[in-house]
Amino acid sequence: MGKAIAEKFAEAGNHLFICSRNEIELYKTTELLLTKYPQCTVKAKPFDLSKKEEVLNFGEWCLAVTVPDILVNNAGQFLPGSVYNEETGLLEQMMEINLYSAYHLTRTLLTSMMEKKAGHIFNICSIASLQAYPNGGSYSISKYALYGFSKNLREEMKPFGIKVTSVIPGAAYTDSWSGSGIDPKRIMEANDVASMVYAASLLSLQACVEEIIMRPQLGDL
Repeated sequence: MGKAIAEKFAEAGNHLFICSRNEIELYKTTELLLTKYPQCTVKAKPFDLSKKEEVLNFGEWCLAVTVPDILVNNAGQFLPGSVYNEETGLLEQMMEINLYSAYHLTRTLLTSMMEKKAGHIFNICSIASLQAYPNGGSYSISKYALYGFSKNLREEMKPFGIKVTSVIPGAAYTDSWSGSGIDPKRIMEANDVASMVYAASLLSLQACVEEIIMRPQLGDL
Protein backbone atom coordinates (compact mmCIF):
# COMPACT_ATOMS: atom_id res chain seq x y z
CA MET A 1 0.00 0.00 0.00
CA GLY A 2 2.87 2.35 0.75
CA LYS A 3 4.28 1.75 -2.71
CA ALA A 4 0.91 2.53 -4.32
CA ILE A 5 0.61 5.77 -2.34
CA ALA A 6 4.16 6.74 -3.28
CA GLU A 7 3.33 6.18 -6.95
CA LYS A 8 0.35 8.54 -6.79
CA PHE A 9 2.43 11.38 -5.40
CA ALA A 10 5.39 10.61 -7.67
CA GLU A 11 3.15 10.79 -10.73
CA ALA A 12 2.22 14.34 -9.71
CA GLY A 13 5.89 15.34 -9.58
CA ASN A 14 6.32 15.58 -5.83
CA HIS A 15 9.51 15.20 -3.79
CA LEU A 16 9.29 11.95 -1.81
CA PHE A 17 11.07 10.64 1.26
CA ILE A 18 10.49 6.90 1.62
CA CYS A 19 11.81 4.16 3.87
CA SER A 20 11.43 0.44 4.44
CA ARG A 21 13.05 -2.31 6.47
CA ASN A 22 13.70 -4.22 3.24
CA GLU A 23 16.64 -2.41 1.65
CA ILE A 24 16.50 -4.34 -1.63
CA GLU A 25 12.78 -3.71 -2.20
CA LEU A 26 13.20 -0.09 -1.14
CA TYR A 27 15.79 0.66 -3.80
CA LYS A 28 13.87 -1.32 -6.41
CA THR A 29 10.86 0.87 -5.68
CA THR A 30 13.00 4.00 -5.88
CA GLU A 31 14.36 2.97 -9.27
CA LEU A 32 10.84 2.19 -10.50
CA LEU A 33 9.48 5.57 -9.39
CA LEU A 34 12.32 7.56 -10.92
CA THR A 35 12.13 5.64 -14.20
CA LYS A 36 8.35 5.74 -14.50
CA TYR A 37 7.92 9.29 -13.18
CA PRO A 38 11.02 11.34 -14.09
CA GLN A 39 9.16 14.49 -13.00
CA CYS A 40 9.49 13.47 -9.33
CA THR A 41 12.45 13.25 -6.98
CA VAL A 42 12.88 10.45 -4.46
CA LYS A 43 15.12 10.13 -1.43
CA ALA A 44 15.18 6.63 0.07
CA LYS A 45 16.94 5.14 3.05
CA PRO A 46 16.32 1.90 4.98
CA PHE A 47 14.89 2.30 8.48
CA ASP A 48 13.06 -0.16 10.73
CA LEU A 49 10.10 1.81 12.06
CA SER A 50 9.34 -0.80 14.70
CA LYS A 51 12.34 0.63 16.57
CA LYS A 52 11.95 4.05 18.20
CA GLU A 53 15.54 5.15 17.55
CA GLU A 54 15.23 4.44 13.83
CA VAL A 55 11.87 6.23 13.67
CA LEU A 56 13.48 9.32 15.17
CA ASN A 57 16.44 9.03 12.81
CA PHE A 58 14.13 8.83 9.80
CA GLY A 59 12.27 11.94 10.91
CA GLU A 60 15.48 13.89 11.46
CA TRP A 61 16.79 12.69 8.09
CA CYS A 62 13.72 14.21 6.43
CA LEU A 63 13.92 17.46 8.39
CA ALA A 64 17.57 17.92 7.40
CA VAL A 65 16.26 18.64 3.89
CA THR A 66 12.81 20.17 4.37
CA VAL A 67 9.61 20.23 6.41
CA PRO A 68 7.24 17.70 4.82
CA ASP A 69 3.91 18.96 3.49
CA ILE A 70 2.37 15.49 3.74
CA LEU A 71 3.09 12.65 6.16
CA VAL A 72 1.72 9.17 5.51
CA ASN A 73 2.04 6.88 8.53
CA ASN A 74 1.80 3.54 6.78
CA ALA A 75 4.16 1.22 8.68
CA GLY A 76 2.18 -1.79 9.81
CA GLN A 77 2.06 -5.53 10.29
CA PHE A 78 -0.69 -8.11 10.73
CA LEU A 79 -0.16 -11.23 12.81
CA PRO A 80 -3.27 -13.26 13.69
CA GLY A 81 -4.18 -14.35 17.18
CA SER A 82 -6.68 -14.15 20.01
CA VAL A 83 -6.19 -12.34 23.29
CA TYR A 84 -6.50 -15.56 25.26
CA ASN A 85 -3.98 -17.67 23.34
CA GLU A 86 -1.67 -15.52 21.21
CA GLU A 87 2.07 -15.63 21.87
CA THR A 88 3.41 -13.57 24.74
CA GLY A 89 4.86 -10.33 23.40
CA LEU A 90 2.57 -10.09 20.37
CA LEU A 91 0.72 -7.09 21.76
CA GLU A 92 3.98 -5.22 22.32
CA GLN A 93 5.12 -6.07 18.79
CA MET A 94 1.86 -4.91 17.20
CA MET A 95 1.85 -1.69 19.21
CA GLU A 96 5.46 -0.88 18.32
CA ILE A 97 4.84 -1.25 14.59
CA ASN A 98 1.22 -0.18 14.19
CA LEU A 99 1.01 2.63 16.75
CA TYR A 100 4.36 3.76 18.14
CA SER A 101 5.91 4.21 14.68
CA ALA A 102 3.20 6.74 13.78
CA TYR A 103 3.28 8.39 17.21
CA HIS A 104 7.04 8.93 17.33
CA LEU A 105 7.45 9.95 13.69
CA THR A 106 4.59 12.43 13.92
CA ARG A 107 6.04 13.96 17.08
CA THR A 108 9.45 14.27 15.43
CA LEU A 109 8.05 16.24 12.49
CA LEU A 110 5.20 18.05 14.19
CA THR A 111 7.00 21.00 15.78
CA SER A 112 8.35 22.10 12.40
CA MET A 113 4.97 21.55 10.73
CA MET A 114 3.25 23.59 13.45
CA GLU A 115 5.72 26.43 12.97
CA LYS A 116 4.95 26.30 9.26
CA LYS A 117 1.20 26.22 10.04
CA ALA A 118 0.54 23.81 7.20
CA GLY A 119 0.57 20.12 6.41
CA HIS A 120 -1.52 17.00 6.12
CA ILE A 121 -1.09 13.80 8.13
CA PHE A 122 -2.59 10.52 6.92
CA ASN A 123 -2.73 7.65 9.40
CA ILE A 124 -3.36 4.30 7.72
CA CYS A 125 -5.69 2.58 10.14
CA SER A 126 -7.91 -0.41 9.32
CA ILE A 127 -11.48 -1.64 9.38
CA ALA A 128 -10.12 -3.48 12.42
CA SER A 129 -9.95 -0.02 14.03
CA LEU A 130 -13.76 0.05 14.02
CA GLN A 131 -14.91 -3.54 14.30
CA ALA A 132 -13.41 -6.43 16.24
CA TYR A 133 -13.36 -9.77 14.45
CA PRO A 134 -12.24 -13.35 15.19
CA ASN A 135 -8.47 -13.88 15.26
CA GLY A 136 -7.85 -10.13 15.29
CA GLY A 137 -6.37 -10.03 18.78
CA SER A 138 -3.49 -7.64 19.32
CA TYR A 139 -3.56 -6.42 15.72
CA SER A 140 -7.06 -5.08 16.19
CA ILE A 141 -6.15 -3.59 19.57
CA SER A 142 -3.21 -1.73 18.01
CA LYS A 143 -5.34 -0.44 15.14
CA TYR A 144 -8.03 0.78 17.54
CA ALA A 145 -5.23 2.65 19.32
CA LEU A 146 -3.94 4.17 16.06
CA TYR A 147 -7.44 5.39 15.24
CA GLY A 148 -7.69 6.97 18.69
CA PHE A 149 -4.33 8.66 18.19
CA SER A 150 -5.48 9.97 14.82
CA LYS A 151 -8.77 11.39 16.16
CA ASN A 152 -7.01 13.08 19.07
CA LEU A 153 -4.36 14.54 16.76
CA ARG A 154 -7.06 15.93 14.49
CA GLU A 155 -8.49 17.98 17.35
CA GLU A 156 -5.09 19.21 18.48
CA MET A 157 -3.95 20.32 15.03
CA LYS A 158 -7.01 22.34 14.00
CA PRO A 159 -5.59 25.68 15.26
CA PHE A 160 -2.31 25.08 13.43
CA GLY A 161 -3.74 24.58 9.95
CA ILE A 162 -2.61 20.94 9.85
CA LYS A 163 -5.09 18.41 8.51
CA VAL A 164 -5.34 14.88 9.90
CA THR A 165 -7.07 12.05 8.05
CA SER A 166 -7.77 8.56 9.35
CA VAL A 167 -7.64 6.10 6.45
CA ILE A 168 -9.72 3.04 7.31
CA PRO A 169 -9.50 0.40 4.57
CA GLY A 170 -10.96 -3.06 4.56
CA ALA A 171 -9.15 -5.89 2.82
CA ALA A 172 -6.87 -4.64 0.04
CA TYR A 173 -4.38 -6.85 -1.80
CA THR A 174 -1.03 -6.14 -0.18
CA ASP A 175 1.81 -8.28 1.19
CA SER A 176 -0.44 -9.21 4.12
CA TRP A 177 -2.74 -11.08 1.73
CA SER A 178 -0.19 -12.60 -0.65
CA GLY A 179 -0.11 -16.35 -0.24
CA SER A 180 -3.45 -16.35 1.61
CA GLY A 181 -5.31 -18.06 -1.22
CA ILE A 182 -7.81 -15.19 -1.41
CA ASP A 183 -8.90 -14.26 -4.93
CA PRO A 184 -7.42 -10.77 -5.51
CA LYS A 185 -10.65 -9.82 -7.32
CA ARG A 186 -12.61 -10.40 -4.10
CA ILE A 187 -10.83 -7.57 -2.27
CA MET A 188 -9.72 -4.04 -3.08
CA GLU A 189 -6.56 -3.02 -4.87
CA ALA A 190 -3.89 -1.10 -3.00
CA ASN A 191 -4.24 1.57 -5.68
CA ASP A 192 -7.87 2.13 -4.64
CA VAL A 193 -6.69 3.29 -1.23
CA ALA A 194 -3.85 5.32 -2.74
CA SER A 195 -6.27 7.13 -5.06
CA MET A 196 -8.44 8.22 -2.13
CA VAL A 197 -5.45 9.41 -0.11
CA TYR A 198 -4.19 11.47 -3.02
CA ALA A 199 -7.64 12.93 -3.73
CA ALA A 200 -8.03 14.01 -0.09
CA SER A 201 -4.66 15.79 -0.28
CA LEU A 202 -5.90 18.06 -3.07
CA LEU A 203 -8.71 19.85 -1.25
CA SER A 204 -8.68 23.53 -0.39
CA LEU A 205 -7.19 24.73 2.88
CA GLN A 206 -10.72 25.12 4.24
CA ALA A 207 -11.62 21.43 3.87
CA CYS A 208 -10.39 18.31 5.64
CA VAL A 209 -11.49 14.74 4.99
CA GLU A 210 -11.44 13.41 8.54
CA GLU A 211 -12.04 9.75 7.68
CA ILE A 212 -11.80 7.58 4.59
CA ILE A 213 -13.68 4.30 5.12
CA MET A 214 -13.37 1.75 2.31
CA ARG A 215 -14.52 -1.84 1.96
CA PRO A 216 -14.53 -4.40 -0.85
CA GLN A 217 -17.66 -4.18 -2.98
CA LEU A 218 -18.94 -7.48 -1.55
CA GLY A 219 -18.16 -6.40 1.98
CA ASP A 220 -15.67 -7.62 4.56
CA LEU A 221 -14.36 -11.14 4.43
